[in-house]
Amino acid sequence: MLHEPAVQPNDSGKYGNQIFLFFFHVWTIIEMEVRKLRQDPTELVMRGIQPVLWLLIFGQAFSRLRAIPTGSVSYEAFLTPGILAQSITFISIFYGITIIWDRDLGLLQKIMVTPIRRPAFILGKMLSASIRSINQGVIILLLSVVMRIPLEWSAGRIIGVIFTTILGGVFFSGLSMVIASLIKTRERMMGIGQVITMPLFFSSSALYPVQIMPDWLRIIATINPMSYLVDGLRNLLINTAGTHLFLDWCVLIGASSLIYLLNCLLFPRILR
Repeated sequence: MLHEPAVQPNDSGKYGNQIFLFFFHVWTIIEMEVRKLRQDPTELVMRGIQPVLWLLIFGQAFSRLRAIPTGSVSYEAFLTPGILAQSITFISIFYGITIIWDRDLGLLQKIMVTPIRRPAFILGKMLSASIRSINQGVIILLLSVVMRIPLEWSAGRIIGVIFTTILGGVFFSGLSMVIASLIKTRERMMGIGQVITMPLFFSSSALYPVQIMPDWLRIIATINPMSYLVDGLRNLLINTAGTHLFLDWCVLIGASSLIYLLNCLLFPRILR
């Protein structure tokens, strides 16, 4: 008697469903964060005040001093990508506090018992910080229009700015989540965030070109991820000489991937 061959499962279909489910879970986490922001947009408004002050006061004052060489562009135009990078960094580096807060309220434990897998949850959280960063970018770019700062406004460049903003938000929020997994308390997280944000900012090219830095600071700027975020945004918004957009994207993607893997390893610590 002949037996019909057993039907082998379609591995490609199974893996395809798993990939779809993974990104569906990522999107679910992002949607949850967007709903939080819709219910209480105060945080976004308040965080938009600091970059406005930097551009209005610091930018206009130093543009009149002409103390920093910026080539053929005005200092305000040179500073705008740096302030955008600062906003992305500052709003993302404290994102780990929300993770600790969710754990203390028991929300994190509830999410972890759902079908959402941990890697999808981590990626969703890292991408969620980019939503806040994009909002900061909109505020700064609108202000630059009001101040008549000459920037490049083509559709391709704006898309590039959004992509670079997402990369910066993903990396620095991921870094914040790694720190939160290690220190586990909101007070320590706030302290560590305040300690590292200003050195990141002042050792990057946000306020002044790398060429005028002393040699020791130039070395630090080379290994500072924020420098690559500033450089990428500056290439897109004012197209200055000496910027390397492809290199900037590669560094940010590589650093974000490394931080993501590190989060996958360390994240169980925050649940303890």
